[in-house]
Amino acid sequence: MKNHSKRTKQIQDMAFLSMFTAVIFLLAFTPLGLIDLPVIKATILHVPVILGSILLGPKKGAFLGAMFGLSSLIKNTMMPSLSAFVFTPLIPVPGSDTGSPWALFVCFVPRILVGVTPWLVYALFRRLSRTSGVQVISLVLAAVVGALTNTALVMGSIGVLFADAYAAAQGISVDALMGFILSIVAANGIPEAIVAAVVTPAVCVPLIHALKLDVRPCAKQQAV
Repeated sequence: MKNHSKRTKQIQDMAFLSMFTAVIFLLAFTPLGLIDLPVIKATILHVPVILGSILLGPKKGAFLGAMFGLSSLIKNTMMPSLSAFVFTPLIPVPGSDTGSPWALFVCFVPRILVGVTPWLVYALFRRLSRTSGVQVISLVLAAVVGALTNTALVMGSIGVLFADAYAAAQGISVDALMGFILSIVAANGIPEAIVAAVVTPAVCVPLIHALKLDVRPCAKQQAV
């Protein structure tokens, strides 16, 4: 009976993982997920990664984050924008004939962490209290942290790794780059965090209760 329950749980997890992966690519390659702006693409692709992190744990959340990064790599390579060179090494850096391998760091590492930080926040707050009110608050906070992890780390990495090239691509001085990056973090990060904060509890609360997932974010096996 125990083996049957474990097998059922594994099948359930794989079904959710497949569904969230499909949603990520659907959003990435349709107008639903990426909003093309003059200097960067605002996104809601972080939402299924956050949901997967909370419902499935950090390992599967990190996998979904990697799928987020992969979709970004493909799209920026196939349909490059002004800042595509910071997300794919196949697009030359301005002033150079080649791309930079650091683009893989920008493209993947922040997105993988989006699949980890929401689980950490949710697990912490759920350990403190089991009440439904705290559950909703913890889901909102986890969603906000996940969204800001994406925006802040992507733009922060760009500012560190591609300062000169990115400033040149935007037609601004390097001295003005920090203010420019902070304006993008505010303009993109705040709306993205709000969307995540609204969608995450709306989706997670009924699923957690219907599928009896309430104790899973604190389960030891999910942390390894």
